[in-house]
Amino acid sequence: MLQQLPTRPRIGVRRLGPNWFASVMGTGIVATAGAGLPRALPGVRPFATTVWVLAATLLLVLVVATAVHWVRHRDAARAHVLDPVMAHFYGAPPMAIMTVGAGALVVGPPLLGARTAVLVDAALWSVGTVLGLATAVVVPVVAATRHEPHPPFAGRLMPVVPPMVSAATGAVLLPHVPPHQRGPFGVALVVLFVAGLVGTLLVLPGVVRAVRGGHLGTVALVPTLWIVLGPLGQSVTAANLMAGDAALVDPSAARLARGVAVAFGVVVLTAAAVWACVALRLTLAARPPFGLPWWSFTFPVGTCVTGLSALAVRTGARPLADVALAAYLVLVVVWATVAARTWRGVVVTRVLLPA
Repeated sequence: MLQQLPTRPRIGVRRLGPNWFASVMGTGIVATAGAGLPRALPGVRPFATTVWVLAATLLLVLVVATAVHWVRHRDAARAHVLDPVMAHFYGAPPMAIMTVGAGALVVGPPLLGARTAVLVDAALWSVGTVLGLATAVVVPVVAATRHEPHPPFAGRLMPVVPPMVSAATGAVLLPHVPPHQRGPFGVALVVLFVAGLVGTLLVLPGVVRAVRGGHLGTVALVPTLWIVLGPLGQSVTAANLMAGDAALVDPSAARLARGVAVAFGVVVLTAAAVWACVALRLTLAARPPFGLPWWSFTFPVGTCVTGLSALAVRTGARPLADVALAAYLVLVVVWATVAARTWRGVVVTRVLLPA
């Protein structure tokens, strides 16, 4: 009698969670960061365009798969909402949407056409901003009222950071807004920036205290320590991009805005460098096994690249430009590693997303 060979598990969506959208964030930021470098690198533009197409495709696949997940596996979806770790990753979908939208504007025009690229970005920015404001309010409320007590971890920043992403990606869109609407839109970006900053300042101290106390959670969650870099890098990006747009809204305030943005960027990026050293030391000591938390190595680092690039453009400082270029190369290597291992986990070994 022939022995039946073991079959590999089928790929399914039952275990699909909002944390999967971090892969879109991490892929999309490689494209937008490459397009915004202070100095061009050979081949970066076509590479960034290709990566953006990949991010957009991945976003579409995950949106469809998530819809199927909610229809066929509502029990699992509700369990994610009530999980004290997974629920915070509902901040990932709106940030993924806005990242792909920004990519459409900065690298998409040769493929889409200039007008279509603006319309796509405007639509995705609007959807992402609305969803992000919802997560910034709903997820912390659910966490406070429905979740079991759980030690603070950096993933708690995920639902409160989307307004800051709205500010940064909206600043890219502002020059394409009709002149008579730029004033109100600029004010909205400032409000979103402040909302993201306040949300970060409310969550971050608890994360820092937990790290100082040695309460890092499970080894698998150690990579989420890098999420702290996300709001730091994104806030520098937003501040300097909005300062660059200030002349379009109020020329008299442009010089002050640029000075504040540069000072803010220097202070925050210094803090980000310190945190990166801490996170690197703890990550190397823990040696976390591969899993979706490894995507925390990508988007947060990418926001630091965009922050460095924006600050380098604003100041004209060559050393900052050199650091931005070096950081981008590191980002690409890390992204390629995490993406390849994720592909293998889904398609080859199928330990990720088994049916």
